[in-house]
Amino acid sequence: MPFRDIAGHRHLLELVAGAGVRGTLPPSLIFAGPEGVGKRMAAVALAQLLNCPSPHVEGPELGSGPSRNDACGECASCKRIARNVHADVLIIEPEDSGSIKIEAIRDAIDRAAYRPFEGRRRVVIIDDADAVVEPAQNALLKTLEEPPPASVFILVTSRPDILLPTVRSRCQRLRFGRLSPADVAGVLITSHEYSDTDAHAAAALSDGSVGRALEGGTDAYVDAREAAAQLLEGAAASDDPRRRLESAKALTGGGKGTDRDELARRLQAVSSILRDLGVLLSAGDERALANADLRPLLDRLQPSFDNDRALRAFAAVDRALSALDRNASPKIVADWIAFQI
Repeated sequence: MPFRDIAGHRHLLELVAGAGVRGTLPPSLIFAGPEGVGKRMAAVALAQLLNCPSPHVEGPELGSGPSRNDACGECASCKRIARNVHADVLIIEPEDSGSIKIEAIRDAIDRAAYRPFEGRRRVVIIDDADAVVEPAQNALLKTLEEPPPASVFILVTSRPDILLPTVRSRCQRLRFGRLSPADVAGVLITSHEYSDTDAHAAAALSDGSVGRALEGGTDAYVDAREAAAQLLEGAAASDDPRRRLESAKALTGGGKGTDRDELARRLQAVSSILRDLGVLLSAGDERALANADLRPLLDRLQPSFDNDRALRAFAAVDRALSALDRNASPKIVADWIAFQI
């Protein structure tokens, strides 16, 4: 997957690609950021660019046709790298035990010492690098400080602080942020065959991570947003206590009860919608809306909310989630939040 096919991170990817083409890329890198945002894909795309015999160079901006400083993605070299069968690109992952042992690291160090076999650069990608055991990290130190000529080491991790300080100090760290809900939805639709409704529902609760969006069932995400919408519309429509308690049933399965995780998911959906409501009430950038496909609902809610009410409700949901973490009764939490919105 070349850089142009990766969602988000446009500026960062452009900087990395430009450094790769100019020959100014640091030989030891850490790609750090939340899980499921494309760090490993970016590492593979960099390996493709460094070894592509016919890359796109200095064309239009990334994401708008043939990309500036990007691999072609179509040649034999690019395809072998994508399939992880290229002689000069090694991807190391945790074993079944969940760790990366010293033997795997020593093998990578030995292989990196040789000149590239068929490409221009040897690239070693260590995915989930925080899983590298401490002796293996120590074994890697000298190589990270003085990598062999024509070799690049990329450590991919969502927990960079677990790496030894001596490892971190020898690498240039690149920080990958969370994706926008629109980017997450786009990936789900394009690459995972989600419907538009399912993709936006999953993206709104994904916290900017495609990986997290894929972890939950689409029905659960859709149900969570529907329950959140029912609660908010019910609370907005009346101050009557009985009506409010009735609206709380949307969070607890119509009064039949729901488990703690499901209630937490529905509360997160409430929080996401309230955040969007705050964006609209403050005349913010509508491109930041996590639930853009629910614009009719947001428009119906606006007359019943002002900035203060939206902020208080948002804070109340945060307290409700904290109460769930402390084993509070799901029904009591649902009833309480219905009176706070």
